[in-house]
Amino acid sequence: MMTRRWPLLAVCLLFVTALSSAVSANGLVNEDVKRTVDLSTHLAKITAEIVLSNHGQSSVQSFILAVDADLAPHMAYIGASVKGDEEEDGTLELQQTSIQGQRGEFYKVLLPSTLAAGAQLKVKTEMTFSHVLKPFPTQITQTERQLVIFQGNHYLYSPYPTRSQTTRVRLASKTVESYTKLGNPSKTDEIIEYGPFRDVAAFSEDAMKIHYENNTPFLTITSITRTIEVSHWGNIAVEEMVDLRHTGAILKGPFSRYDYQRQSDSGISSVKSFKTILPASAQDVYYRDEIGNISTSHLQVLDDSVEVEVRPRFPLFGGWKTHYIIGYNLPSYEYLYTLGDQYALKMRLVDHVYDDQVIDYMTVKIILPEGAKNIHVDTPYKIDRMPNQLHYTYLDTFGRPVLVATKNNLVEQHIQDFVVHYTFNKILMLQEPLLVVGAFYILFFTVIIYVRLDFAITKV
Repeated sequence: MMTRRWPLLAVCLLFVTALSSAVSANGLVNEDVKRTVDLSTHLAKITAEIVLSNHGQSSVQSFILAVDADLAPHMAYIGASVKGDEEEDGTLELQQTSIQGQRGEFYKVLLPSTLAAGAQLKVKTEMTFSHVLKPFPTQITQTERQLVIFQGNHYLYSPYPTRSQTTRVRLASKTVESYTKLGNPSKTDEIIEYGPFRDVAAFSEDAMKIHYENNTPFLTITSITRTIEVSHWGNIAVEEMVDLRHTGAILKGPFSRYDYQRQSDSGISSVKSFKTILPASAQDVYYRDEIGNISTSHLQVLDDSVEVEVRPRFPLFGGWKTHYIIGYNLPSYEYLYTLGDQYALKMRLVDHVYDDQVIDYMTVKIILPEGAKNIHVDTPYKIDRMPNQLHYTYLDTFGRPVLVATKNNLVEQHIQDFVVHYTFNKILMLQEPLLVVGAFYILFFTVIIYVRLDFAITKV
């Protein structure tokens, strides 16, 4: 019985060996890695500057970028770029792939030019993770400070061996309850330095755990509906319905407004207000909720933007939430381009709501003029398109086409432009004026007929 198992075991070992050799067959090696783990906000931002060396016999056109299995479900953004001598030369295209037998997510990064055998290349990778900082304790009183825990990897999770690596962790404060001590790290104020680590094997993992104080705003947009209504009469109306929640440590016990206003450190992790940045040409800005206009907001017009200080009716503590609506108008000539009957609308898919924003779920509705046809949408990243809808407003006959799209887990890197292409016959712009003229004509004609008719029963 035992002799029959040996061939199966040998086949499994050969299979695993073949997979390992396939991953490292191109001969790529991480010569030097400098990682930075930024935990100074409620997001985890991990960047790495990698010196990639080709020790193989042939040139390569791409390399594999890996994400830890524990952090992959929380990843909101990933990107890579080539670094020159002084500045970045440009971003690189990423294609999701897989490696059998290995945990995590993997992306194939296409290089702008082939990396010859024996050559080196400097690349920079960026990853942003949401909801990875866990409050501990999970509940605090109004006077307590907020402590959070981050769990990650001391090493760069990579399919390639690493010759030398350092990791710098940037925290939100000097107060650190505990942190792992791999390699005798050094701590200075808000910085923890790990390494250098030498000759790290591929796919190496070692748990990093840091328990520290973080009182930055743990704000999360649980849902946002962004409506963009385009008019060929010179205006674009934008409205956002926002559901906002404080996702930090839940407030334990009663809330005292007196202590909150009297003591500067009372409710230090709460959120009183935040700044929303609108386009510089934004006009007729309004900010309200179900009750009505919120007068505590402030508007400041700058040269390149319009800042709105959004101040909810009450401060937001852990577990508290609020709902509000903000809207404004934009001149269409700044965002709508035309060539004959062809039109192109270029705007941001999502805008800046607050610093280090996190959006769990976003819905975008683009209302085009009635009669728009041959609609095509170009987006900077993948979105989920829903079936088109119809929107009816004044003087509409067969409805305006509405494009609907959704996306989960967005951060500031997703503030990019989309382009909607469509065709529109300019003669249709006369539809609304003709309807108004026709309505008045029918009204006047009816009045004329009415006053000329005699409805008396007998002649006078």
